[in-house]
Amino acid sequence: MSTNLHKIFLISFLFLLILLCSTSSAADETTQRNNNITLGSKLTAKPNQNESWISPNEDFAFGFQQIQKDGFILAIWFNKIPEKTIVWSANGDNLVHQGSVVELTKLGSLVLRDPTNGTDVIWSAAVSGLGVSYAAMLDTGNFVLANNNHANLWESFNEPTDTLLPTQVLNQGKKVFAKYSESNYSKGRYYFIVEKGSLVFYTTRLVMPGQGNIRYWPNNQTPTKDDIQLQLVFNQSGSIYLQEQNGTTIFDELIPMSSSNSNHSNGFLYQRAILEYDGVFTHYVYGASNSGGWSRVSKSIPENICLTFNANKGPGVCGYNSYCILEDDFRPSCRCLDGYTFIDLNDKIKGCIPTFEAQSCHEDLEDYKNFNIDFVDYLNWPEGDYEVSSSMSEDECRNACLHDCFCVLAIYGGENCWKKRFPFSNGMMDSSVKGTKTLYKVRKANLTTTTGAASKPCNNKDSKTNDQKTLIVIGSVFVSSSALLNILLVITSLVFYFRLSRKTLVTKPNQPIPEMNLKNFGFAELEKATNGFKEQLGVGAFGVVYKGVLEMDSNNDLVIAVKKLDNNHMVKEGDQEFKAEVMSIGSTNHKNLVKLIGFCNEGQHRLLVYEFMSNGSLASFLFGPSKPKWHERKQLALDTARGLFYLHEECSNQIIHCDIKPQNILLDDSFTARISDFGLAKILNTGETRTTTGIRGTKGYVAPEWFRNVAVSVKVDVYSYGIMLLELICCRKNVEANVEDDAQIILGDWACDCYEAGKL
Repeated sequence: MSTNLHKIFLISFLFLLILLCSTSSAADETTQRNNNITLGSKLTAKPNQNESWISPNEDFAFGFQQIQKDGFILAIWFNKIPEKTIVWSANGDNLVHQGSVVELTKLGSLVLRDPTNGTDVIWSAAVSGLGVSYAAMLDTGNFVLANNNHANLWESFNEPTDTLLPTQVLNQGKKVFAKYSESNYSKGRYYFIVEKGSLVFYTTRLVMPGQGNIRYWPNNQTPTKDDIQLQLVFNQSGSIYLQEQNGTTIFDELIPMSSSNSNHSNGFLYQRAILEYDGVFTHYVYGASNSGGWSRVSKSIPENICLTFNANKGPGVCGYNSYCILEDDFRPSCRCLDGYTFIDLNDKIKGCIPTFEAQSCHEDLEDYKNFNIDFVDYLNWPEGDYEVSSSMSEDECRNACLHDCFCVLAIYGGENCWKKRFPFSNGMMDSSVKGTKTLYKVRKANLTTTTGAASKPCNNKDSKTNDQKTLIVIGSVFVSSSALLNILLVITSLVFYFRLSRKTLVTKPNQPIPEMNLKNFGFAELEKATNGFKEQLGVGAFGVVYKGVLEMDSNNDLVIAVKKLDNNHMVKEGDQEFKAEVMSIGSTNHKNLVKLIGFCNEGQHRLLVYEFMSNGSLASFLFGPSKPKWHERKQLALDTARGLFYLHEECSNQIIHCDIKPQNILLDDSFTARISDFGLAKILNTGETRTTTGIRGTKGYVAPEWFRNVAVSVKVDVYSYGIMLLELICCRKNVEANVEDDAQIILGDWACDCYEAGKL
């Protein structure tokens, strides 16, 4: 019995031992599966899926991220945080489609294939020879291909994109490329490389086509430690420094340990250092608090790229005709001068273009009279001068640029005047640029956004000459063929007939506009009323406004404002504006709208006759030397709102004004606000609430939806009114360069920042 019990106990013990061993073996196998990716494993690009290879502590993941509607990138990202911040990518220059596959093949190759391109390999890890046994996503963020001896044959740390992680080392000759933009992961405009003796930051040829790469940091052009093999190290504690490749001597501590230690006391989970798309190398830490989020370590390289970048060729940091200013987060921001607009709002580094026609160089046109010289303090464009004058006053510099048709802007400082022509580049604004002022030209008659590119200077004489030459050539061809003489006679007769008809039409006075119950003035009558258009009240879109007096039957003469449309724009914009203004305001009647009395449509003359507003515009009242009181500003805001409500809700057809701004709000004898200048207005059809049209309005007041190529509604006026309301509340212009804090330059942005910070 005892023997049997011993046998049973021994058998049970052996069984239990076998069971424990098998369980332990299974656990080891599970760990192996979790840590290592076996040959033949693959991932497929799918929208809204979590299929990925994850590191043992789950901090990092390797797989596909969808960054466009049907565009996937093979990447490594921080897996536990909501942002899923990408730290490495394989195919930023060549996104793949849904269904694409990354596979660790049986032969040990890591390949990416797109099904839409057949079996073509989009990307592969460069592994020399065979011998790969497995792949692994490590806890450091490094993805590796290794052999049976656990030696890494390929690793993502050796093929960086734009980001470095703690424990990562960048050896000599390796480059780190910035991505093209915030959402575009293709190679961008900047990179840095560890060269012999130093770490150097360069632009790429994308910045300056046809030219060599430009070094923008460090400022000195000679290596500091010749013939020494260096490497860039990002250690676990947060220091980023240069050392000898054998690791014996530390040279330059680029971002010191002390900078990140200040954050360490508050605790943080992760670190990364990234070459941003704007060319700034920045160290970030991720907070461990509930709010989390990436925060910048105090130092960046370069600390102010706006001032560091001083190449004498190429578009600079922000593109041609744009300037760079450092924001509060120490990131560069690109901006346009008033009268200019970004080529691409989604890629502001492409630069700016003027929204007005360039100055003509024909002296007899005296086009300089159509321009104003505006100024911006602390703004400099240090390169690309075509003419320099010394011992000048600021007024002399202004006049020199104004009368020089080639001069687009001038820099004035220290009694020196530097002239610039198109395109000007490498603009930089900073409080350290003291005593320097940018004087720039803006056309008076067309400050609205009407074109997508800068127009060439008017050259009416050349145009007429070219037309005449073309007619001579065509005529010669016809005359040279006797068989076509009869055709020539017919064409000549037709041309003569049409010219005669046109002459009759031009000389025919007072062309009426149907369905308009307005007075139809003759041109001579208005010329007399304005004393030969002598007293100018202001300049609007496509025309000039003059003061006049109409003699009435009674003793009380009527003071009027006559808007004379510019003949240079009569064929296109002016004629359209004339019809828009007459049709939109001619049928309206409201105390907060300027009343249209009549019009002149005689030959080539297009004039609009309004009641006279004795107290000028809201702009002159609000931004003058004496600030209006709060109750006055409140009343003006309400008056304007009532006028807009009438246009939007009470007219038989909704009218979108499209250009609400202080300059277009006029004040009558009792300082009641009246909306004027309906030249850009859009009338909606019955039952229509939205319309599709080109961008209309003035820079700084234009609603964002104009730039999204979508249908717009009366809300675009509400946005413009909101900007104007901020100006009324703060009693300052929407854009004010001469402020102590650069964050306050753009009023709308400043108000938004204050709102988000709870400091309204």
